[in-house]
Amino acid sequence: MRRGETIAEASLFRHDVLHCQSRVAQNVFIGDRLMKSYREELWFETKTRRAYLNITPQIETAVRKSAVMEGLVLINAMHITASVYINDDEAGLLKDYDEFLERLAPHSAEYRHNQTGEDNGDAHIKRQLMGREVVVAITNGRLDLGPWEQIFYGEFDGRRRKRVLVKVIGE
Repeated sequence: MRRGETIAEASLFRHDVLHCQSRVAQNVFIGDRLMKSYREELWFETKTRRAYLNITPQIETAVRKSAVMEGLVLINAMHITASVYINDDEAGLLKDYDEFLERLAPHSAEYRHNQTGEDNGDAHIKRQLMGREVVVAITNGRLDLGPWEQIFYGEFDGRRRKRVLVKVIGE
């Protein structure tokens, strides 16, 4: 648990990484330049409906495995009720995000999408608000993030397996 958070709050921000599937870095030509390409999938299954998971360490590991020194990494949620975004890893801010999103798109509201038999209309809207993916520069083999920036997986309809694509391209 983080300082000052309750057990209920802590569960909102914790996760289980089920497994990673990776493909060895490949060499590809872009124009007449030889570039490296690396792909990895991170799989998550949260214990709660909504969760905010700091995945920066997993992305740093993927960048190291890629052996790319200068390039870009794309990180995107491969599901329409999950998000990837960048912000500070501070418990109060994460709780503020959760409360803000729940006010904008409450789970208990009526959504036309839910008339199809689903119960996750709110999760689709929350994903649109938080975004699908981020792209981060790689400089000298490391993520080129600002001083407080961390990469997060946002889950809005959890308790089932979902994946995040990590795609690294560069030299």
